[in-house]
Amino acid sequence: MSIKPLIILPDPVLRQVSKPVERVDADLNKLADDMLETMYDAPGIGLAAIQIGVPRRLLVIDLAKEGESPEPHVFINPEILESADQRSVYEEGCLSIPDYYAEVERPASVRVKYLDRDGKLQEMQAEGLMATCLQHEIDHLNGVLFIDHISKLKRDMVVRKFKKLAKDKAPGKMVG
Repeated sequence: MSIKPLIILPDPVLRQVSKPVERVDADLNKLADDMLETMYDAPGIGLAAIQIGVPRRLLVIDLAKEGESPEPHVFINPEILESADQRSVYEEGCLSIPDYYAEVERPASVRVKYLDRDGKLQEMQAEGLMATCLQHEIDHLNGVLFIDHISKLKRDMVVRKFKKLAKDKAPGKMVG
């Protein structure tokens, strides 16, 4: 397993729509393991493959709290089948938008179908934080970021800030 570099806003890779996984094999499971290690190192609770520059419909989630045993979940080709009418609000953050958090309203529960690490079709009814996390990560697979769910004014401010940070870090730029 290895820790992969994270793609950070404003990198246009984050806006790519990920392609379906065609085969669940050892290489895909190694990628899932690398993603889990990268997510734990960050630290985070969810990671989509596109966030490490791999445009495939694969995401990992682990909601175990610090000090608890890890409970990693791997979702291959996840798809939301059903969303609740009831809404919930969580303060969301993103490993690709470091140190920025905002309240986002989403459906309170979702039913998701996906393939597991063995390539078997599964369904999950998710509520609370798991529902929010699944929606956030599936958004990534569709080129959507959590900041797309906040006001245009706030989103534009965040994007400007990250564009400036990226420009300031550009090669050849003197930073004093």
